[in-house]
Amino acid sequence: MQLSSDSSSYRLNPNLADNSVVCLIAPTASGKTALAYELYDTGRYELISVDSALIYREMDIGTAKPTTKELARYPHHLVDIIDPVQSYSVAEFVSDVARLIEACHQNGKIPLLVGGTMMYYMALLDGLSPVPDSDEAVRLRVEQWRQEDGIDALYGYLEKVDPISHRRLNATDTQRITRAVEVYLQTDTAISDWQQQPKQALAHNTDQQWHALAVMPERSWLHQRIEQRLDIMWQEGLVAEVLGLLERHSLTPNMPSMRCVGYRQVLEYLVQIEHPVFEYSHLDKALFYDAFLTPSPQDQVAVSTSERQRLACQQMQNKALYATRQLAKRQYTWLRKLTQLPTLSATWVDSTHSLAHPNDRQAVHPITLQTFDTMAHVRDYINACFINM
Repeated sequence: MQLSSDSSSYRLNPNLADNSVVCLIAPTASGKTALAYELYDTGRYELISVDSALIYREMDIGTAKPTTKELARYPHHLVDIIDPVQSYSVAEFVSDVARLIEACHQNGKIPLLVGGTMMYYMALLDGLSPVPDSDEAVRLRVEQWRQEDGIDALYGYLEKVDPISHRRLNATDTQRITRAVEVYLQTDTAISDWQQQPKQALAHNTDQQWHALAVMPERSWLHQRIEQRLDIMWQEGLVAEVLGLLERHSLTPNMPSMRCVGYRQVLEYLVQIEHPVFEYSHLDKALFYDAFLTPSPQDQVAVSTSERQRLACQQMQNKALYATRQLAKRQYTWLRKLTQLPTLSATWVDSTHSLAHPNDRQAVHPITLQTFDTMAHVRDYINACFINM
């Protein structure tokens, strides 16, 4: 069957079983949003964001968030749900998605999960260990300990109470070390022991038909898209957006929102140029300077303020580009892990347009994974295979 490459010629077929759940999984900047909009326009789908950055209000430019006009036309669940100073766990995400899937099905719609946060997808498709959520009092206690004695103190404590996690974690992995200490103090059980317990995944629900559509585009093409997207972010005012966040919120450099790619590099830039925003009373200047300011070499040649700012700006842009490419690399790694899950029946769909028919799949599990090398091939597959299901 020969299909046109002109996206306007496609009439995406909406004939999926009423209990279906569709996941559109792809790296950053790969074009998944455009396809999600096409599917939404069929009237058959509701969109659920699978993106750990889009959850934050006021973080629009650096997250490549759909515009206000786009969100009005194409509503997304789980976008703009918390402030940048708040946290949102993977367990909370899974709980919210379970509720939303049920609501979509009750509305006669197919949930379309779209995004690039692979950890979220792994939790949905492979499951989570039953590690309890952090108690707020314990979390605050551990955070105070970290601020007073440093992450090395927590890492040393972890060696005593959970040597397995201590060996697994890098000494600079503040977020995971802190979480492991919180779990032990709260439950008197090592997080490594919790992680050995059987997993439960939403996608294991035999009353639902899960379809995972994973795209792994050619690297050089994706790198070009990433560079273009970053150029747009700088032009639209990512630095100004971060400054606004610092002015309005009591942020710290270790908050999950400020660890997002792009935002972290802007924070470092603002520290390097000694921006006066850190003088605001609601910000702890020392935390930012300790995180980002490195001592200058003794023999460093003196440069003018304007030249120092120019160099810092160039360094920021280079680091953001590198960090985004590394993010995409990690996403490819996660995607490969997804394709190897024993609970998924996987088929590779390549550029030859050799499309597997649903009746040819092994009926071993309600999850079916299809892997593609371009978004156009995903569109082909939907058009050809989501018929008479």
